[in-house]
Amino acid sequence: MTTIQHKRRRFMQLAGLGSMGLLLPSFRSKNATEWQKDTNTMVYVGTYTNGKSEGIYLYKLDSNTGELTQINVTSVKDNPSYLTLDPQKRYLYAVNEIGNYQGKKSGAVSAFAVDQKSGKLTLLNQQPSLGGAPCYITIDKKGKHVLVANYSGGNVALFPIGTGGKLEASASMHQHSGNSIDEKRQKEPHAHCIVLDPENKFAFAADLGIDKIMIYRFDANTGKLTPNQPAFASVKPGAGPRHFTFHPNGKHAFVINELDSTVTAFTYDASKGSLTAIHTLSTLPKDFSGESYCADVHVSPDGRFVYGSNRGHDSIVVFGFNQKDGKLTHIQNVSTGGKWPRNFTLDPSGKILLVANQNTDSIVTFKIDNKTGKLTPTGKVAQVPAPVCLKVVTGLG
Repeated sequence: MTTIQHKRRRFMQLAGLGSMGLLLPSFRSKNATEWQKDTNTMVYVGTYTNGKSEGIYLYKLDSNTGELTQINVTSVKDNPSYLTLDPQKRYLYAVNEIGNYQGKKSGAVSAFAVDQKSGKLTLLNQQPSLGGAPCYITIDKKGKHVLVANYSGGNVALFPIGTGGKLEASASMHQHSGNSIDEKRQKEPHAHCIVLDPENKFAFAADLGIDKIMIYRFDANTGKLTPNQPAFASVKPGAGPRHFTFHPNGKHAFVINELDSTVTAFTYDASKGSLTAIHTLSTLPKDFSGESYCADVHVSPDGRFVYGSNRGHDSIVVFGFNQKDGKLTHIQNVSTGGKWPRNFTLDPSGKILLVANQNTDSIVTFKIDNKTGKLTPTGKVAQVPAPVCLKVVTGLG
C-alpha cells in the first residue's frame, strides 16, 4: 500500500478503529460580537481529529477579499469529516468517519442544532451509519432525510429526520457488491458519495471500488431507496469514481474519478434517472508524470465552469462547459497553495473558491474571474488542522 492509499487508511489506523465515545461538544467563541456586526457568510469546516483538530470549525468569509476569520469551534471527537445543512439552516449533520462504533463495524452520523445568531452547534443525537468509514453525507431537498455513503462498508444508508432535527434509525440501506481491476483499491465496493438529483427523485452513489455510479429511486414521503432501472452507470475500469454533481441546468452531470485522475461528463434524463457518458478528460497537465488522485468536483453557480481537485499534483483544474453539447474544455490548473486538497467549494456569489488542504492544515481562497473561470490566489490563508469538508452558509447572524 502506497502512502497515498491513503490518508483515510492513516487516520483509521491512528484512531485504532476503536470504540467511539459520546461526543462532547463545547463552544469557544472568538470575536463573536465583532463578527455579528459584519457580513454573515460563514463556512463550517469538517476535519479529522486524530491530530490537532478539535472538531467542527466555523469561519466568517469576506466574499470581497477571500479572508477567513475564525468564529468558534465545536469540540467533536472521532473525525466529523463531511457535513451537510438542512435547507432552513436549522440543523447540521456530520459523518463520524471511523470504523468501530459501539462495538460494531460502523461509523456514526451526528445531528446538531444551529444557533441562528451565532452559528454555534449543539449536539442532538447520533445514529450508527451501518458501515465503516462514512465519508459523505447529504440531505434531501425537503429536509426530511439524510443520506450517507459508507466507504469501507461499501453501502449507502438513509436516515429520517425526526422531531427537533434528531436522526431516527436508518429506514433504508443498500449494500453494493462487486470489484474492479485495481487490486489494491478495488477488491470490494467503496461507496464514496451519494447525491440527489435536482427534482429530488433519484439518488446517485459513486462507488470507487466497482467503477459504477449506482442509481436509486428516492421516495421523499417514505424515505425509501429502491434500485432504479437502469441500476447504474459505468465508468472506465480502474477509474475509481469518487464525487458526483449535477449541472444547474439539470440536464448534465459530472463524476470525478480518483484513481485515473479524470472527470466524466454525462447527459441526464430526469424522467428515467439515467446517465449517458459524453466524454472523459484528464484533470492533470499533459507534462505531469507523478502520482496524483482526484478528490472533489463542483460547478460554478452560473454553470459555465467545472472545477476539480487533484491530490498529489495539488491543484484545482478548471474546465469550460459547452452549453450546446455538454463537453468540457481544459482552461487551467492552479496550485492550491498547500498539499493534499480534499473538498473545496464556491461561495454563493461565485466570486470566491475555497480549498481545504488536508496535509498542510490550511484553507486557501481564490478569486474567480467570472469571464474566464480562471482562479487567482487572494493571498489569504486560514490555518485549520486537517480540514476535509467546507460548507458555506448565508443568512445566519
